[in-house]
Amino acid sequence: MQIYQTKKETFRNELSEINTKYNTIGFLRLLTIVGLIAGIYYTVQTGNNYYLLGSGGCFLAFIVLMRIHNKLSIRKKIKTALLEINTDEMAFLNKEKIPFGNGIEFEDLSHPYAYDLDLFGNHSLYQNINRTETYSGSSKLAELLLKTIPADEIVHNQEAIRELASKIDFRQDLGALGKVYKDSKSLHTALVNWSRMPNKPLSRLINVISYVTPVLLVAFLVAYFTTDNPLYVEFVIYIFLFNTTLLFSQYKSIQHENASADQVDKTIFQYARIIEKIEDQNFQATKLKALQQQLAQENQNASRDMNELGELFSRMDSIANLVSTMLFNGTFLFHIHTLRYLQQWRAKKAKNIPLWLDVIGEMETLSSLANLSYNNPEFAFPVLNNEYVVEFSDLSHPLLNKATRVGNTVVFDPKFMILTGSNMSGKSTFLRSLGINMVLAGIGSPVCATAANVHPLPVLVSMRLSDSLSDSESYFFAEIKRLKLIMDKLEEQVSFVLLDEILRGTNSDDKRSGTIGVVQKMMAKKAIGAIATHDIEVCETTHQYPEQLTNQCFEVQIVDNELFFDYTLRAGICKNKSATFLMNKMGIV
Repeated sequence: MQIYQTKKETFRNELSEINTKYNTIGFLRLLTIVGLIAGIYYTVQTGNNYYLLGSGGCFLAFIVLMRIHNKLSIRKKIKTALLEINTDEMAFLNKEKIPFGNGIEFEDLSHPYAYDLDLFGNHSLYQNINRTETYSGSSKLAELLLKTIPADEIVHNQEAIRELASKIDFRQDLGALGKVYKDSKSLHTALVNWSRMPNKPLSRLINVISYVTPVLLVAFLVAYFTTDNPLYVEFVIYIFLFNTTLLFSQYKSIQHENASADQVDKTIFQYARIIEKIEDQNFQATKLKALQQQLAQENQNASRDMNELGELFSRMDSIANLVSTMLFNGTFLFHIHTLRYLQQWRAKKAKNIPLWLDVIGEMETLSSLANLSYNNPEFAFPVLNNEYVVEFSDLSHPLLNKATRVGNTVVFDPKFMILTGSNMSGKSTFLRSLGINMVLAGIGSPVCATAANVHPLPVLVSMRLSDSLSDSESYFFAEIKRLKLIMDKLEEQVSFVLLDEILRGTNSDDKRSGTIGVVQKMMAKKAIGAIATHDIEVCETTHQYPEQLTNQCFEVQIVDNELFFDYTLRAGICKNKSATFLMNKMGIV
């Protein structure tokens, strides 16, 4: 899409400008350091206090320039992330690569459809959709793809996805903020665990001492400078040593509060920026407003509170610097006060942390689906019904090349389809297209069809089993267990079932009778869906259930002595014999 190219050029130019400013400020900072050192040197050499005054000015200038430099550093990282986002999107749309997380860590071989429909892994549905940057977002997207949500939630998701699809700047800003300080499962888990830790408040005595000894130390210093009595210096030293000893008596508690994770403060600041971006948006969709309101429960400001927490963790983390730790704690018991503030923060606000992280995850998940909608404006949002009707117009697989994929119109009203066709004719791809689009319809996503009318149903699939099952006996038994799972699920509720050439691990007669038995059992359980088979006798089952079963097929044509597949769904039973034709042509028979 042209918009990604335009944004890429814009961000590249903006990044170039920021880099120029960043390098200039860095050079000026170096000059202030040189000026500071030179001022101190000439003050010592000449005794002229004007040089010392100049050193003070250089120091103040260094502080100001450092703050500017830090702000430019953040802007630089964000612009770099935005440039990367648009570069990746262009590479993805041009079929050069899929530079997004594939979610393989969420693979579940026992799930009713995840493995069969290639939900996770390289070139999977998840990898094509995923635009999340936080652990919460990646896990929420996986969680959503693995279930069918209630119809009212589907409608709210559709509304939210439509709105977010039009907010490309917001979606990309959300992604960029996630990229700047990318979190991980360990950091996410550490923070959630910290939020649930019981507080162990400091004793009343330590609280009193933490205020009294710094005041006494300052008082003795003032007394010394006003009286020149060296006794007061001794008192200062004693208090300094006492404070240092008190700090190390609480060192274990301080370390315990560091959430057992390095750089957790940077991750928290990242969350705060993402939350602030969500808070500042003007949403219209019901679900987006509800997510926004969850960030303001009990009149709290989630981004402000997270920034406070990040600052507290940053202070706690400074205990690793021995020199500053000795100085600031020997004088003011800095980390004792920080420990108390951190415990107070947790007591008042920590219960909201899992909720806030869930909001981030939900927003990233909806944003990923909105990106799918934006990149594929021809995809339709299904109309929902509660009459067990499933209809798709021009249905295809969303991962196929849109320039070459062939769409088919299919209607289950409700009926179960027996699908025939030779190998390579498109049966398995069609079944996967049905399954993937039913999954997308069941979460509120647009589907790869020009129109759709869907009753959201649980999806149950037996198309292929784990590659780890190597011998035919174990494969066959695994397939039997999957069929048992499907039948048990059908006992609970009507579901959408997809079966592809079941019972391959047995002889042809056993396979045929077993397949017919499975079809009959599913008719008794009112299943909706399709089964692909090469057995013509299975197709004859439609005579027993004319109101429930229908025969559909993919035909292969012989054109100029070559096989031609048009991948078009037709009514009836497949008649052409491509295997015989190919073997004759190649001289095998």
